[in-house]
Amino acid sequence: MHFILSRKGFDSSAGRAPSPIIDGRPVSLPIPRSDYSMTTYEHVGLGDLVESVTKGRIARNDLCHDDPMFSDGNCWFGQIGGEQTHLMKNGVTAGDVFLFFGLFKSELSGEVHHRIYGYLRPDLIGPPTEIIQSPVWVPPPRPHPHLDAKWSNNTMYFGKGCLARRASETLRLTKPTATASKWHVPEWLTRFGLRARFKS
Repeated sequence: MHFILSRKGFDSSAGRAPSPIIDGRPVSLPIPRSDYSMTTYEHVGLGDLVESVTKGRIARNDLCHDDPMFSDGNCWFGQIGGEQTHLMKNGVTAGDVFLFFGLFKSELSGEVHHRIYGYLRPDLIGPPTEIIQSPVWVPPPRPHPHLDAKWSNNTMYFGKGCLARRASETLRLTKPTATASKWHVPEWLTRFGLRARFKS
């Protein structure tokens, strides 16, 4: 089994701010992007929040890249180009696990850190035109930017997945009091051989 750490959401370049933690729950803000998107921040219920986090620099009616998308215990995720080639060359297949992480700002201390906020274990992997023919395919709740896109090597991943319900310390990647890029590996991941690869 592969575990793939996949960075998503706002950061210092995409969105130019960390995503917030609201009432103890990490809320990953999707990056602003207009190509192949019909979804605004208002459509996904994040209009007030994105305007607050960016101080109005990004507006509620701006388009966003709503990916990965979560609903009812399922996740829809797209990859393209070199990123998808890298996954394919490393043998990523159905049953592997994507761990989505991002840059977040602590609710009380304001500390900026990386944390895992969601996961996907795909049952289907392939071009959108192929996987939507599968009997286990479930249509997403909103238009997904990768379903009709013409990007090179466009690939959809679909399967079981969900978002973290709280900002647990077991899902935090950044070391306590360290800069965001200084990581420790959670104990529950070390048995898969990640300690030597990711420790600072």
